[in-house]
Amino acid sequence: MPRPARAEPPATPAAQRGIQSIEVGGALLRALAHHGRPLPLKELAANAGMAPAKAHPYLVSFGKLGLVAQDASGRYGLGPLAMQLGLISLQQLDPLALATPLIEELAAECGHTMAVAVWGDRGATIVRVAQPPTAVFVGMRHGTVMSLRATASGRLFAALMPPAVVQPVLRDEHKASGRGGAALDAELRAALQAVREEGISRVQDVYLPGISALAAPVFDGGGALVLSLTAIGPTAVFDSRPGSALVQRVRAAAQGLSTRLGWRSAPA
Repeated sequence: MPRPARAEPPATPAAQRGIQSIEVGGALLRALAHHGRPLPLKELAANAGMAPAKAHPYLVSFGKLGLVAQDASGRYGLGPLAMQLGLISLQQLDPLALATPLIEELAAECGHTMAVAVWGDRGATIVRVAQPPTAVFVGMRHGTVMSLRATASGRLFAALMPPAVVQPVLRDEHKASGRGGAALDAELRAALQAVREEGISRVQDVYLPGISALAAPVFDGGGALVLSLTAIGPTAVFDSRPGSALVQRVRAAAQGLSTRLGWRSAPA
């Protein structure tokens, strides 16, 4: 009886072979996406790390496909097919669905409670929570509305959301707290300005003694704040100093998620 043929194992991602010319030409598309404006051939080729004579045939082919287009001055920009692909990709993405496994990963890696907050009718609201695999952590509950004045998530939204949206919620919170003076006092103004300048919100022993937190923003393709990635933990083991490993990790995760949602940082 003949021996059965042995099935070949499926190729692993590392063993998969691509088409090098497509990968080389893709550098031109990445350069256009990064700069966000039409570029002349020489500048575009330089940003893609190739000579203009080498870049031109790729651009001709991309133009036939609609991935790039030339304007009246001869500069190259993204074409109609690239725009259609981008819009379709954005329609298929659910920010919360993307953020949920991300906070699970961050909680396990950083050892602190991680949460996702969105803007709701009553302000910044926790909608997802991931607990770390440690014996000591700070518990959070779904549906908790975070103080705009005293929490990292609340300050992040108060600083980056349109004032017309934030101010009514801030007034209601201020009234419920029974505090005197204006809802947006000098202390809070300074705290919100610090958030705008740092691009991240950090609090230590503000809302609860012994508890610290930080929140990083996630933006969509239009630059609107859609959610925050929030870390919270005991102050004694929670390093929220600028440049700390925790701050850098949470910030990088938020920026990566923003990029997947179509957000593009300003080029240097």
